[in-house]
Amino acid sequence: MTETVSTGHPYEPHADLSGKLNWLRAGVLGANDGIVSVAGIVVGVAGATTDSTAIATAGIAGLVAGALSMAGGEYVSVSTQRDTERAQLRLEKRELKEMPEAEERELAEIYEAKGLSPELAAQVARELTEKDALQAHAEAELGIDPDNLTSPWQAAWASLVAFTVGALLPLLSIVWTSTSARVWACASAVVVGLALTGFVSAKLGDARVGRAIARNVGVGALTMLVTYYVGVLFGTTVG
Repeated sequence: MTETVSTGHPYEPHADLSGKLNWLRAGVLGANDGIVSVAGIVVGVAGATTDSTAIATAGIAGLVAGALSMAGGEYVSVSTQRDTERAQLRLEKRELKEMPEAEERELAEIYEAKGLSPELAAQVARELTEKDALQAHAEAELGIDPDNLTSPWQAAWASLVAFTVGALLPLLSIVWTSTSARVWACASAVVVGLALTGFVSAKLGDARVGRAIARNVGVGALTMLVTYYVGVLFGTTVG
């Protein structure tokens, strides 16, 4: 007796997984921005002065300003995207109401262009239209899921938290270290943090890990080097 082996697999929510990966990638990039931005600030101030209070104040100000700027920017950007998506859906809904036959033909042409035969494309368009015309047209024409529009508040909070977490790394490492070693301690912590975010971003994007890490660490190191000597120059000039 031949045993039948199923080659199928349980339903996988690819769209949900893709959305989660996008949010995770955005979080990693936000943390990366927090590390580089605040590292540049605190190292620059440390080049100008040994006053721990001044360094901590500058770092905290940079953290708060950067986190709020990131959150505000994401909120505005995603709000604009959401408004555009809603406008496109309203237009599509009106077109489906006013010219349903033309819209069904348009949907069939989309699937035909993807490689289906004209007969199968017409059948697919008809069945999808009967099930949920707006959903079918939104996904095929616009690349939008009407039930899962982008959330500006979610984007804003994700950016704020990610930037803050990243920014705390250089801030705490330079504040909690003795004066003689604080710059090197901060630099070491930043290199480790940037290597980690580079590794994660490469894995999420299926890119070369070594190149991503080298790029991240290189940008961070250059930022700290430039800002440190700007701070040294400014401190010498003012002093």
